[in-house]
Amino acid sequence: MSLKGKSIIITGGTSGIGEGCTRHFAELGAKVVTSSIQQEQGVALQDDLRAAGGDVTFVYCDMTDEEQIAGLVQRAVELHGRIDGVCSNAGAWIEGTVEEFDDRTWDLVMGVNVRGNFLLAKHLVPVFREQGEGVLAITTSTAAYVGFPAHALYCASKAALVALIRCLTKDHAGYMRTVGICPGTIDTPMLAASAEGFDQPIDELYAEVAAKIPVKRLGQPEDVAKAAAFLLSDDAGFIAGSSIFLEGGTLALPPW
Repeated sequence: MSLKGKSIIITGGTSGIGEGCTRHFAELGAKVVTSSIQQEQGVALQDDLRAAGGDVTFVYCDMTDEEQIAGLVQRAVELHGRIDGVCSNAGAWIEGTVEEFDDRTWDLVMGVNVRGNFLLAKHLVPVFREQGEGVLAITTSTAAYVGFPAHALYCASKAALVALIRCLTKDHAGYMRTVGICPGTIDTPMLAASAEGFDQPIDELYAEVAAKIPVKRLGQPEDVAKAAAFLLSDDAGFIAGSSIFLEGGTLALPPW
C-alpha cells in the first residue's frame, strides 16, 4: 500500500480531510502537490511538512476557475514529470431546503463540488492517457445516499459525483482508474460549521452523535487519509467505479 515516490495532487488540501491527506501522504513518502484557496494555511502547511522532511508544494487553486485547475495539473507535471494520483477533496457546503437556495448558493456548491471535478478530470485525462495510467479519487459523501434534512443542494452535488465516477471509469478505461470515497461524520471544520445554531455546546452535541455511531466515535481526517492512500496505491488496482464508505457503520442502522 505504498505511495513512496508517487506524485500526488490533493485539492482542498489545507483543512479537514484534505489536510489529513496532505500530512499522511507526505509521511508515506509521496511527492505531494496540495492546493486550496487558503493561501496562508497552505504555505504554513507546506513549510511545516518540508521541515519534517516531506516533499510538499502548495499551489493556490480555486476549483471554480478552469485556468487555475489547468495550472495546478501543469505545475505538478513540471515539478515531478508525471501525476500518479489525485485526491479531489475540495468541497463547498451550504445548508438549506429547495425553497432556500438561490443562484449564489447553487453556483458555489455545484461549482466547486460538481463543475470543479468535471474540470479537474478534463485536464487530468490527457496526462493519464499519455502516461498510460493514473488514479483519480474523488471525495463524495454518505450525503449522496442519505436525505439529510435541509441539505438538498449538498446531497444533490455529492450524488452527482457518484454518477461522474462511474462515467469516468467507463469512458477512460485502461489508463485512468476512478474511485470514490464516501465519508460519514468526520471531525472537521465543515462539521463544526454545520453544528452552529444548536442550543447545546458542540462537545455535548458531538458526544451524542458519537454515541449513535456503531463504532462509538466520530471519524477523524486520518481515517479518510488512510483509506485514500490505499485507493491511490497499486494494491487497489482492481477497485474502479465504486465508492468506499467510511461512516463507522451508520448506514447499517435502521431508521428508528
